[in-house]
Amino acid sequence: MLSQSVNPRTGQPFGPVLEDTTIEELDAIVTRAVDASIAWADYPSDERARVLDAVATALHADAQALAELADEETGLGLSRLVGEVARTTFQLRMFADALRAGTRLGMVIDPPVAGDPPAGHPELRRMLLPLGPVAVYGASNFPFAFSVMGGDSASALAAGCTVVAKAHPSHPQTCERVAEVARMAIAEAGAPDGTFALVRGFEVGVALVEHPGIKAGAFTGSTAGGRALFDIAVRRPEPIPFYGELGSVNPVVITPQAAKRPELAEAYVASLCVGAGQFCTNPGLIFVPRESGLTNAIADVIGTQSPGVLLNANVESNFGRHLADLVAIAGVRVIAGDSPVDDGDGFTASPAVLVTDVDTALRDERLLTTEVFGPVGIVVEYDGLDEVLTLIGALEGCLVSTIHADSDEELVPSLVSALARVSGRIVWNGWPTGVAVTGAQHHGGPYPAATSSLHTSVGTTAMRRFQRPVAFQSMPSHLLPSALQ
Repeated sequence: MLSQSVNPRTGQPFGPVLEDTTIEELDAIVTRAVDASIAWADYPSDERARVLDAVATALHADAQALAELADEETGLGLSRLVGEVARTTFQLRMFADALRAGTRLGMVIDPPVAGDPPAGHPELRRMLLPLGPVAVYGASNFPFAFSVMGGDSASALAAGCTVVAKAHPSHPQTCERVAEVARMAIAEAGAPDGTFALVRGFEVGVALVEHPGIKAGAFTGSTAGGRALFDIAVRRPEPIPFYGELGSVNPVVITPQAAKRPELAEAYVASLCVGAGQFCTNPGLIFVPRESGLTNAIADVIGTQSPGVLLNANVESNFGRHLADLVAIAGVRVIAGDSPVDDGDGFTASPAVLVTDVDTALRDERLLTTEVFGPVGIVVEYDGLDEVLTLIGALEGCLVSTIHADSDEELVPSLVSALARVSGRIVWNGWPTGVAVTGAQHHGGPYPAATSSLHTSVGTTAMRRFQRPVAFQSMPSHLLPSALQ
């Protein structure tokens, strides 16, 4: 098969046609990754850090050209994309710093204790070792930070794993360019041949996670696509961990006191419409007091927004289909954005707001569980916070939830506890779009937000996904991994 870039602003193909990787080529690529994984795993932490820094430096040097190419393929805008390259290089350097600090090796040393068990025991030294080659599937909406050399690849390389990344069909040229820059930097830094590679194509994407040389997978994208790959990964003769970041509605709770704040409507719409609503942390579901006037204020602000560019034809089609399904539900009103999908050239959509009540939302679970990937807000009007607790109880797992409230309001502690049961992150009096890249971050959540609620795809602890613990009992020092000696 072949793939070609499409400009989402015009809908027209451009640039060279790229051939898919063949199954035979895939096998050779994974075999090199397996061979390289032994040497790469044995690299001292500071040497792996040096390689990650080299990749960051190379991407930074090419940032403007990379952003311009990605803008043609995604329509996300130059300023946003230049900033995303900077975030990508920051992530690489963050993992390099973590390696130098030795904070992510999970080392535990128990000196021997004389006597009989259970009090007595031999010397035990425990640390985390890399799993082996990792398959990385990038996202359509973040062509740098969650793609070929994004957080999944950076954390896997930092953990001592080799990486085989699968190019996203929405921006194949950007994937190819980033991979070329990364491969050259890795080679010039002296890392083993096969430390990093790129493959293309749907069939190869399936075969990649099936390949016996692959020991883990990481994915950012749709629930359907991620779940399909997850099922393949766990049905293999040798099941492997597969860390998918999937769908999320990311609920926002506005309490009666907070609803009086005059800036809320504009701030909510700004978060809802950033990137044309194509963020995994997009606040697509919001609970507001019925008599607060906030619903109308949100509709007024939405009416001033310009159409946004959607990433590709598939996103535009799904956007229109999901929106039509929700609008058709009895008890749902459209109060802004009657014709959100533009039938002209390119792939665009105008923001829209749907409004319903608590009974309707509880009666039809689609209103509480459907992620409309685009600038659509579903407003559920409630009469009391006890109803909000019931609504939260009907939610599926989400990446992030938000509370706008005063801390002394009644039932707010209960809201926090309820949201913690279904969320990976809770934002207080802020907005969920924008994920800080730091050690304390958790970007994940209960299914279907992620296939594993135990791990994050953002922050230094993302390395832990690709490591396994090994204990060494009574081992001579010179036979231990260097970090444990």
